[in-house]
Amino acid sequence: MSKLVFPLSAITLAILAGCATESRVAPAPAPVVVQPAPAPAAVVTAPATTAAAPTVVVPAAGTAPVVVASPAPQPLRAGTGAIAQIINLPASAAAGSSVPGATKRITIRMDDGSLQYLDTAANDISIGERVWLTNDGTMKYPAP
Repeated sequence: MSKLVFPLSAITLAILAGCATESRVAPAPAPVVVQPAPAPAAVVTAPATTAAAPTVVVPAAGTAPVVVASPAPQPLRAGTGAIAQIINLPASAAAGSSVPGATKRITIRMDDGSLQYLDTAANDISIGERVWLTNDGTMKYPAP
């Protein structure tokens, strides 16, 4: 029986390694939160010489457009981590990705505590799943 332990464990390991899935990924910019400008405060002034009710003056809201510049994507760093967030990409955002058919933007919390943002076409991933990123732009999951 002890002669079969090593060959059986090697076969089991080979079968499990075959279950890993790969997906192409590309670096994506970090998400940007856009909030409208706060409403201007109302100014109440009391007249100096009359006993009439105070006057309320509301300054006109600014008409300048809000410009949001998203940061440039950081280079892909190889390593392992866990998926922290998954966002479905609209077709307009997916068109700018270098991954063909990218449908998701994922946030990965790497083992060193840093975050990476990636675009991928993978459909069978979930939050909390461990992944392994390679230098050639491949995400393998589940990670060992």
